[in-house]
Amino acid sequence: MSSRLFVNLIFQVTGKVTWGTSGRPPLFTVPPVSLAHVQTAGKKDYIDLPVLNEDELDEQFVRGSGPGGQATNKTSNCVVLRHIPTGIVVKCHQTRSVETNRKRARQIMREKLEVTYKGEESDILKNKKESIQRKQDKRKSANENLERKRLFKEALMTDFKPGDDRG
Repeated sequence: MSSRLFVNLIFQVTGKVTWGTSGRPPLFTVPPVSLAHVQTAGKKDYIDLPVLNEDELDEQFVRGSGPGGQATNKTSNCVVLRHIPTGIVVKCHQTRSVETNRKRARQIMREKLEVTYKGEESDILKNKKESIQRKQDKRKSANENLERKRLFKEALMTDFKPGDDRG
């Protein structure tokens, strides 16, 4: 196995290769490979979601709905995923690809299970509340700026009246 292929394989698994020199030509050191490295590679805000047990899932493929015409009306690429113990149902028809819809449905199911199991302590709910608060704060500051601008324009207009001869 060539060193280039080996480095490429390491990069695909861990997401990074560390290079080190100790008086010799550059050698690479392999970071410890664990499941956490693979899951968090490239993720900005990693949330530890529950693991799905495939035995607890009931999966169906049904015809999708919405825009797309014949492409959506005649193909069964909409994934309906049901978690048997909790009864949670997820329907995913975001793309035309069945495989992509299956992956996205499982991701949505994991998020819903996290919210169900953890309730208010769920990281997903906390992130959503923070996002809503940031959006409200941004809207509030924008409205305050607009009001200041309006008052400034009014002050300018009252200072300068048409027909005033200054100068």
